[in-house]
Amino acid sequence: MAERARPHFAVQFVVRSCLRALVWLLLFSLGINLLILASPIYMMQVFDRVLASGRFETLILLTVIAGIAVFVMGIVETARGRFLIRVGNWLDHRLSGHVIASALTARLAGHAGSAQPLRDLATLRSTMASPSVNAVIDTPWVPAFIVIIWLMHPLLGLIALGAAIVLFAVALVNELVSRNALRRAGQFSIAATQSVESALRNAEVIQALGMLPALLGRYGDTNAKALTSQRQAGDRGAAMVGLSKSLRLFVQIVILGSGAWLVLQGQLTSGGMIAASILLGRALAPVEQSIGAWRQLVGARDAWQRLTRLLAEVPPQAKGMSLPVPQGELACQQMTFVPAGNGNPILRDITFDLAAGEVLGIIGPTAAGKSSLCKVMTGAWKPTRGHARLDGADISSWHADELGAHLGYLPQDVELFAGTVSENIARLAQEPDAAAVVAAAKTAGVHDIILSLPKGYDTEVGEAGSLLSGGERQRVGLARAFYGRPKLIVLDEPNASLDSAGEEALVEAILAAKEWESTVLLVTHQPSILLSVDKLMVLQEGRIQAFGPRDEILNKLRQAPAPAQIPAGGVS
Repeated sequence: MAERARPHFAVQFVVRSCLRALVWLLLFSLGINLLILASPIYMMQVFDRVLASGRFETLILLTVIAGIAVFVMGIVETARGRFLIRVGNWLDHRLSGHVIASALTARLAGHAGSAQPLRDLATLRSTMASPSVNAVIDTPWVPAFIVIIWLMHPLLGLIALGAAIVLFAVALVNELVSRNALRRAGQFSIAATQSVESALRNAEVIQALGMLPALLGRYGDTNAKALTSQRQAGDRGAAMVGLSKSLRLFVQIVILGSGAWLVLQGQLTSGGMIAASILLGRALAPVEQSIGAWRQLVGARDAWQRLTRLLAEVPPQAKGMSLPVPQGELACQQMTFVPAGNGNPILRDITFDLAAGEVLGIIGPTAAGKSSLCKVMTGAWKPTRGHARLDGADISSWHADELGAHLGYLPQDVELFAGTVSENIARLAQEPDAAAVVAAAKTAGVHDIILSLPKGYDTEVGEAGSLLSGGERQRVGLARAFYGRPKLIVLDEPNASLDSAGEEALVEAILAAKEWESTVLLVTHQPSILLSVDKLMVLQEGRIQAFGPRDEILNKLRQAPAPAQIPAGGVS
């Protein structure tokens, strides 16, 4: 049996900190519940002393004292609410970075990626600021109120104890009958939301191919299952809430009637009768409120379990010792990569070496593993076996924050981020280097195009670069790859959306990178682009079929029985 994943250090720290916060919350709760005693004590004194003695001065003094106590209780209650809000905000601030990093790591490992972890964190934050948490925190004081009622008279204490046991039993039944329905509702709701998120990312395809009815049908089926489960849980929860309220009111009638009987027997004062009824209502209120807020509490519990499981199974990369600035020497040693959930390797025994400043062209048929090799060489994917090294160190051992400063990458599907052109080229840096931004744009041959935009470098690109054309996105992405003159540049089909002028600019950019001694990996099928490479690699079915100097490999391919592997048009 696989060893159970250990909690991530952030989860452990949060749990320890929340335990310290719990101590303060219990102190707040102690103060509130002690001050609540002012009301039943006031009732007892008014009925048993003031009405019997007729002393107006005593009534005024008792009223002032009770009013001060109630006013202070309101202040403490306010402080507790503000404290809970700050605990929720602190929880979000402390975990959000780790959650996003783990979600990205999970996506790179092949798991489904979505914003659900952040929604789970928002659920925790909102629950912390809700009255349902106060009900849970006040529940431990139920026995104290029952003891006080017992001291007033054992019969009343027995009634209060029995009522508390019955309500706790109702809460337990509520958990048992609604647990599975709420869990199914959460799962179906998450699935439905993820399907919509995927649709929004592919809105153009859905519109162009008329896929909206099919999408709505699939969403409707999943959402209907979520609504059905929510209805089942809601119906059962509503029944439990109604039952708990009826029980509480009935028990208050019983204890008031029993108190009246004891008064008639001379075993209890009229003030004690009223105070016992108030104390019982206060004792049972947290349990009843917890039943009413059970759906929210269960949702928060499930959200916490999903977050702890994510952080335990996919912890963000730990920051190790900083490595020196790389020179760009690249090597693979018997490197094999098998994607998660798939037993078939898509890269097999990849072995090659590149000196700093060399340009490697990578060619091969579709599904040969070219893009996969690029992702491994950028550190996005970790080799299953073997090594991919930069200056002798495993690329996966570099912390992404540090490696990113020395790495340029242009994937097949260029993704820009909401913001300006300059912010995208500068990789969303908080304080971008304007000179480096312009230099990267000029290297990519996109400087004049950017100047022609409405606001130049300050032009908003829209969500995912939607306000730019495909070629403009490609070239802004290329400029981003060259930002800061990185030592390793990986370009996966960089000319996919470029015209002839763009391809000429790309060749010039690669030559410029060679001048500053950057190592470049270039995936392409265009013979004109291959003119800029020093070495050539032929990939097929995840294996290297040929590797060596460009002209030598091209001559071998021309003489091979399968000339279709040579890029169309050849290379002169």
